[in-house]
Amino acid sequence: MQPRRSIPRARQLRVASTDAEQTLWRRLRNRQLCGYKFRRQVPITAYIVDFLCLDPPLIVELDGGQHLEHALQDDQRAHFLEANGYRVIRFWNDVVLTRMDEVLAEILRQLELHPHPNPLPPAGEGEMAQTTHRIAYAELHCLSNFSFLRGASSALELFERAARLGYRALAITDECSLAGIVRALEASRQTGVALIVGCEVRGEDGLRVVLLVENQIGYQNLCALITRARRRAIKGRYRLQREDLLVNGGLLCLWLADAEPSPVDAHWLREHFEGRLWLAVELHRGARDAKRLAQQLAFCAEHAIPAVASGDVHMHARSRRCLQDTLTAIRHRTRIHEAGALLFPNGERHLRNLDALAAIHPRALLDETLRIAGRCRFKLDSLSYRYPQELVPEGETPISHLRALTHAGASLRWREGVPDSARAQIEHELHLIEKLNYEAFFLTVHDIVRFARSRDILCQGRGSSANSIVCYCLHVTEVDPRRVSMLFERFISAERDEPPDIDVDFEHERREEVIQYIYAKYGRERAALAATVIAYRNRSALRDVGKALGLDADQIEELSRCLGPYEDNAVLGERLRERGFDPDAAVIRQLIALVRQLIGMPRHLSQHVGGFVISGEPLASLVPIENAAMPERSIIQWDKDDLETMRLLKVDCLALGMLTCIRKCLHLLRDSGRRDLTLADIAATDRADDASARQTYDMICRADTIGVFQIESRAQMAMLPRLKPRCYYDLVIQVAIVRPGPIQGDMVHPYLLRRKNPDAVVYPSAELEPVLKRTLGVPLFQEQVMQLAITAAGFSPGEADELRRGMAAWKRRGGIEYFHERFVSGMLRKNYPLEFAEALFNQLRGFGSYGFPESHAASFALITWFSCWLKCHEPAAFACALLNSQPLGFYAPSQIIQDARRHGITVHPVDVRSSTWDSLLEPCAHDAQPAIRLGFREIRGMPQAAADAIVQARTQAAFRDVEDLARRAQLDRHALARLAEADALRGLSGHRHRASWQVAGVEKQLPLLADAASMEEAVRLRPPSARETMLADYASTGFSLGPHPLALVRAQLKARRCISARELAGSEHSRPVRVAGLVTLRQRPQTAGGVTFVTLEDESGLFNVVVWQAIAERQRRILLEARLLGVHGRLECVDGVQHVIAERLLDHSALLDELDTRSRDFR
Repeated sequence: MQPRRSIPRARQLRVASTDAEQTLWRRLRNRQLCGYKFRRQVPITAYIVDFLCLDPPLIVELDGGQHLEHALQDDQRAHFLEANGYRVIRFWNDVVLTRMDEVLAEILRQLELHPHPNPLPPAGEGEMAQTTHRIAYAELHCLSNFSFLRGASSALELFERAARLGYRALAITDECSLAGIVRALEASRQTGVALIVGCEVRGEDGLRVVLLVENQIGYQNLCALITRARRRAIKGRYRLQREDLLVNGGLLCLWLADAEPSPVDAHWLREHFEGRLWLAVELHRGARDAKRLAQQLAFCAEHAIPAVASGDVHMHARSRRCLQDTLTAIRHRTRIHEAGALLFPNGERHLRNLDALAAIHPRALLDETLRIAGRCRFKLDSLSYRYPQELVPEGETPISHLRALTHAGASLRWREGVPDSARAQIEHELHLIEKLNYEAFFLTVHDIVRFARSRDILCQGRGSSANSIVCYCLHVTEVDPRRVSMLFERFISAERDEPPDIDVDFEHERREEVIQYIYAKYGRERAALAATVIAYRNRSALRDVGKALGLDADQIEELSRCLGPYEDNAVLGERLRERGFDPDAAVIRQLIALVRQLIGMPRHLSQHVGGFVISGEPLASLVPIENAAMPERSIIQWDKDDLETMRLLKVDCLALGMLTCIRKCLHLLRDSGRRDLTLADIAATDRADDASARQTYDMICRADTIGVFQIESRAQMAMLPRLKPRCYYDLVIQVAIVRPGPIQGDMVHPYLLRRKNPDAVVYPSAELEPVLKRTLGVPLFQEQVMQLAITAAGFSPGEADELRRGMAAWKRRGGIEYFHERFVSGMLRKNYPLEFAEALFNQLRGFGSYGFPESHAASFALITWFSCWLKCHEPAAFACALLNSQPLGFYAPSQIIQDARRHGITVHPVDVRSSTWDSLLEPCAHDAQPAIRLGFREIRGMPQAAADAIVQARTQAAFRDVEDLARRAQLDRHALARLAEADALRGLSGHRHRASWQVAGVEKQLPLLADAASMEEAVRLRPPSARETMLADYASTGFSLGPHPLALVRAQLKARRCISARELAGSEHSRPVRVAGLVTLRQRPQTAGGVTFVTLEDESGLFNVVVWQAIAERQRRILLEARLLGVHGRLECVDGVQHVIAERLLDHSALLDELDTRSRDFR
């Protein structure tokens, strides 16, 4: 058929379209599919295609007899169309009618695939498709998703599409930010598209420009400009003044003028950016594009300013338009349907194919982009970095000073004489540290630790730095290298040539002292915290998208319950129906699609938990600095991964609550006169002939570990009776074995079996025995992966660390095959069987992505030992310190107090006559252990200032009554009410009801009446009942020292045939049981295959419930919402560990009335 005859035929086909065509057209017309424009029944030479998208070129065909040619000609037809630049996909009619969502998803997927090499220009309906020659182009104005809530695509998505489209270069110009520029650098390396560094800024006077970096000076000036603008404003904002643009050497300027450019701005910009100024012409198929272009070109000619094409790109592809609209609504805190002019009028702000750009821009404007790109010669990876040198005494070098400190520390560590092996290792490490120029870094870390210890702040290094004997000698780490097998290359490797990572834990309540010391020593110009990128997760994405779509708060809350942790998409529809939503409703489909696109996208920058970057020069010459949310803190705009890519050194000053707890415990013991202990004293007890150590390990093997460090979770407690730790290295293994790595690698059960009969362990070869012997032939640690590669496959230490890193990332990035071939071939050269080599590599790969460092476990095991010893031998002081260090760990104060009382510790309630803010130890006449007096901190909503005022007033004289307390401590109604509700006034009032009455009558006294006594007579009120007391206790403190809530409903539970935790402990394996308890903890580890673990508490103890995925999905609402959970199931007892395997869940919360209990879920 001739082309001219095809047009009438196409019109006939539109009229006679099938049901499937009409149904699909209703979903494609008017750019409904993410902004893509489709036409139907379009003639292309002799052919008529069903649906055509021109940008990118895609043809959608439906099979059903509507084609002009016979079915046998389909291949010839498709070949012709693809040869002319089109991609063709085909669907059956019945698929369109019955599975529309899948059809639309596939069309979207195809639109995102690589375009063909000859993308077509836009054409009017009925016009013949043509191809044009390619042009060259560089995009100079592009926002990534690090222009938070503006850019809708990642740098990698942008660069991949730019590469497919043939762009020569891509400028990432996020708004007043370089937060995403390192990711852009990595994307540039992957795709080969040149990166231009820049940013878009808007001045307070409305002037908008894009600044592009031409050279090193320009980069430094851009960082300084962003820093000035950001430091001038609160976190997340910036204030740019026109004067900030005056220091602009090495920067090229693209003026983003208004529709009618200002001659005044033109004169100012031309004066200050002479030879470096262009007017950006940005055309997006608007109705006035032609007029706008003519006006801008005329203005440029009049004012002698060159023009250049740019795209104002906000997304890599048109399919992101819906998401970009949603981000705009979120940013402006409005609904999409009310956003109006805030939204872009179309989806043209994406990376368009070159012919589409040529159709709307004069060729000269496109060519100008290449000239500008050619001037931007700055390479981000050329930045240099120097560490501060001021810690080096005059007359010494950094390495000589570090060597002196190391040898002095070694003499303290080995008072009987430093072993030759230790001396050799010290010299090996110092040589490598000097070679890589890290001496000043080690001196800085030593200085920070020295400061902390001088202030009696507990601290300890952990992570890979525990592999370093230099760190041990500097007292940065505390792991004796004689107790573990060190591998220094896990920490520093000349072959890897990447900066070392030193993590130091400090007491969480005193870490701020350390942070402010660093700021004071180096200044906020040379020291700043690294950033953390806060990305959207399920609930945050759903909340923001839901608001943008106009859902109310109750609907969003209900929907959020459908998107729990580790959501299984297969059951999402069922969850939605359970909550009363129609999963097929358009708004729900749109919501879920947008949420899934948004998850993982950055939302804003926050501060890293403690990663400090310190520089010899002002940091703002390397990376912009902005204010943190916390006062007196500033952060750089790069996160820890960016720092690693850019080879900037970072020291992590982290907060660890258990160190706070241990220090407070030691102080409680000293201040109460029980004993004066140090951590060295406790560490010295860990030997086979020490009775206190045997008692401590007995406690550990019983899984009596609530509140201790690392081995307090229910999974760890279930493992303890099976592993039965009896020495320090057993604790190292215990800390590491309940982790995803060993579980994924199926190494837990083999290891436990070998512990039962270690003499039967057979090693693969004599050379591998030293590597595997400490873990009975089962590799559990990352260091063992490296040692196996070195010993069995001939890797160098640096290559072995690359293997470890590759395995850690292979699930996300791939690229493991190189190591696989290298590993197997290396083992074959050493005469290992192929089957063994393959099996070993697969086993290592299974756990490599989650493998735990031995050095990390060894550091943690020390703190585990300290906390276990204190819990075993000073349980009252340890429990008291735990309460004073909250929030901390898995257990709330309620469980800590219940555990202490089960161990025979007397716990006294909060009392204004004797309590302080923290809990205290009090003598207990009839017990070897002191009693715990709870502190005011346990009362919800109680201000610490009010508590301190009570203590201060009490030092002068005892309180006579409530009015005397209120007058002398100057307490307001709020504080008095909190005290009355918590029954902290019982010593002055008698009971809760009377206290509340008296508080209601108290007037805050004026100074003139300060000594006046109240004349109000006591009112006779009945004391509260046991149930009222329990409810009020939980409402005010979250726990009760009276009867446990379940003791009050035990009769009702017995009527339901529920047994207690005590009765459960005496039951046999496989027995059907019914239990009920308060939910204290819910967990669903990623490695558990959808299984949920629940910890329940009753008046006699705790017990564990295992809920398989099928039951969890079927009874999800009860599982997640019940406060008093009933379980019908079967008791499982293995190696002394009990679990109830749930078969049915019941919500008995109604028995608790309004009891306020709170669980700690999915920690």
